[in-house]
Amino acid sequence: MKFILIDKVIALDRGARLRAVKSVSLAEEYLADHFPAFPVLPGVLLLQGLIESASWLVRDCQDFAHSMVLLNRARNVKYKSFAAPGTQIEYRVEALDIEDAASRFKAAGYCHDEAVVEARIELRHFNLADRDPKWVAVDQQVIHALRDRWKLLYVPGRAEPVQPARTADERE
Repeated sequence: MKFILIDKVIALDRGARLRAVKSVSLAEEYLADHFPAFPVLPGVLLLQGLIESASWLVRDCQDFAHSMVLLNRARNVKYKSFAAPGTQIEYRVEALDIEDAASRFKAAGYCHDEAVVEARIELRHFNLADRDPKWVAVDQQVIHALRDRWKLLYVPGRAEPVQPARTADERE
């Protein structure tokens, strides 16, 4: 089973912030088992949505220089609520540091402006050919496929500019 946990990028500040959304549908197969009487998006998939969002920010910032952008470490992961079918999760990631081979992010997912997951994420980025030159063609294929998916996820002009997060006092 393949999981794509980002439906659309709704805001991008290149190299700094990204906001993306995922609509949770009852049609998703894993909800039949998690949990039948109270279906919710599994916590590990909430975290994966944050990781995917941060990965897209890296790819865009580095002009798809690396075929692999993978989780190195997730710290301070806090699950605060549930994401049930019929809700939309908004993932918000803020880059703390994006270097050539590694990056760090502060990230959170929200349903109806209520935090459902928060984490500090560290990613590593590399090409397979960095370790073995015979993988150059695979790197190129992966990067090409990722560029194609990015064109579906992010359409400049459709996404809004990223606004700084509002504090609890400002929301009231």
